[in-house]
Parts: sequence; structure tokens; C-alpha cells
Amino acid sequence: MTKKKQMAGSSRRKFLQSSSLAAAGFFIVPRHVLGRGHVAPSDKLNVAGIGVGGKGWSDLSEFAKSPNVNIVALADVDDRQADKARKKWPNAKYYKDYREMLAKENKNFDACSISTPDNVHAVATTAAMSLGKHVYTQKPLTHDIYEARMVTEAAKKYKVVTQMGNQGGSGDGVRLTKEMIDAGMIGDVFKVETWTNRPVWPQGNPTPSGDFAVPTELNWDLWQGPAKAIPFNPNYLPFNWRGWWAYGTGALGDMACHIMDPVFRCLPIDYPTSVEASVATIWREMWNDSVNLDSCPASSMIHLTYPRKDGKGDVKVT
Repeated sequence: MTKKKQMAGSSRRKFLQSSSLAAAGFFIVPRHVLGRGHVAPSDKLNVAGIGVGGKGWSDLSEFAKSPNVNIVALADVDDRQADKARKKWPNAKYYKDYREMLAKENKNFDACSISTPDNVHAVATTAAMSLGKHVYTQKPLTHDIYEARMVTEAAKKYKVVTQMGNQGGSGDGVRLTKEMIDAGMIGDVFKVETWTNRPVWPQGNPTPSGDFAVPTELNWDLWQGPAKAIPFNPNYLPFNWRGWWAYGTGALGDMACHIMDPVFRCLPIDYPTSVEASVATIWREMWNDSVNLDSCPASSMIHLTYPRKDGKGDVKVT
């Protein structure tokens, strides 16, 4: 695709966006006329955040760039992580427990940003949807497959707008790739290799131990969410939880949504017929490996075989 065509496509998108916004101005009606779960063009969208540090901070900051968005409530178990958000939106009500926020602010917001450790995604997302709130939940959507199915059913039941935060698939790169493949520019695809530099946090290590005092700014019990309660250890916070199965999903859960998304969006495949995985272990002493089932593996390689829906053969994905 030429640069001229790319620019033309971009111009069309901007035109459609502008046209949609202009058209909305002719249909200004109060929210109560549209009914629960619908925001009238004349209203501002009131947004609450669950988990407001890290990606939660950046997601809320992006939402707030719209003149039609108010950040009205914040929830985070760690005051240190919430500090930037509380300073940026001083009028937003702040809570340590998102459940308390949902109960007390239910009538004051329309949509919710959720960016917690992975093991809290499903319970927080479902709780918000059950109140009729639209949700933007960071990837990975859930901690396991069962939770993903549960959240999907909840979205159908409560009829709210949902989106998973997947920045890797939100840009023009994947769309342009699909256009090129659909146009036959590279022929039929039968082999795909993907990789990542993750993890950039500890994986394959011994489970943290030691006796530590819980920081006064942190509610450790709430931080653990539905996981089994364990004594506080600072090695899990604020980012290294990704490498522990109790809270995160490792490098695969963190990055597959980015690097595998183009494969599913661009190729005529559905479910694999075979999956083969291998993982690496860390050898700390001669002939003594440190396999730790609490931790995600230090590295892994996964081979998947997908039959093409057009019957032309299999796609091998690594």
C-alpha cells in the first residue's frame, strides 16, 4: 500500500469520525429518554477507575483527553500507586476498596476503567457490568479461560459496552497487514513466527519469603483479591506480580494478546488441532534445577497448528 493510499485511508477515518460527531449534534436528548446504559450526546461520560496506577493511570489520562469525559471516582488498594491520579483529578472520590466505590458511586458514573493485577480483572469487571456500567478492562481480559467465558456471558446479560485494552491491536499496523493479506499481496500464509522480549520481570524464581511489615499505604488483603491469602512480601509489588500464577499470567498472558492478535484477525483460522509447549528451567546448582510451580516459567516456546477455514491446509504458528 502506498503512502498516498495510507493517508487517504486516514483522511476517510477522520472524515467519518467528524461526520459522526456532527450528526450526533442533531439528536440531543436527555439520558433518561434513551434509558439505562445509554449516554446522550448532550451528556458527559462520567468514568471511574479501578486500579489507577501504571496502565490504569495512562488509560484514564487518555479518556480524560476527551472534552466529553469526567473522571469522577478512583479506587486503588495502594495510596502510592494512586498518588498521581489523585493529584490530577482532585475532585474525584477516592476509595481503597473498589466494591465500596461501586456501592457508593453507582449513580454517579457511567463507565469503568479496570487495570488491576490479572486475577482481579474478572471479578471487578463483572461487578461493574452487573450495575449496568460500561467497562474498559486491560489485557489479559481474565486470569483463566473459565473467567473469560463468564465475563462474556455477563456482557451479554447486562447489555453494556465492553472493550479489552489491547494497544498492540489498536493501531493501524494490524489493519494494514490485514488489508495486504486480503488483497493477496503476499499470497496464502501457512507459517507464522512470533516472539517477545518478555519477561522483563522475574520468572522461574523461588517463591519470595521473609517477614515484612505491610506498608501503611497498602491494603494487602484487598491487593491479593481472590487469590489465597499469604504474608506480605514486597517482591510482588508494584509490577513483579506478573510472574506469579496466583496474580498474573506471565509473559504469555502479557504479550500474546499483542503478538497473536494479528494472526487471528488476518488469517482464516479458528481453533488449533494441536498444541505443543516447552519451557526452560533455571539451573542454580549443578544437576539441581529450580522448577517452581508458583512462578511462570523463565521462558517458553509454543507450537500450534490451525486448519485454514478455506481448506487450503494448515497454518503453523510458533
